[in-house]
Amino acid sequence: DLKERLKDPEFRKVWEESEPEYLLARELIKKRLEKKMSQRDLANKLKTSQAVISRIETMDANPSLSLLKRIASVLGANLQVSLK
Repeated sequence: DLKERLKDPEFRKVWEESEPEYLLARELIKKRLEKKMSQRDLANKLKTSQAVISRIETMDANPSLSLLKRIASVLGANLQVSLK
């Protein structure tokens, strides 16, 4: 159970550090599916590989702001970045 695991300080630290990547991946997948696009479809529109999209969606990549802007544009979404 995630609630229980978050009580472990070490697990909680790792979870919190990966939250931005998780949120990005979740939103990217959601927007891509709303547009009825496969990873390959999105990659083709971005002139990149399906593997790049897969790595972003599985949180195995650190995409540039430029790439994120291009992805948002192709998906008809607004990219919002904030520091709190």
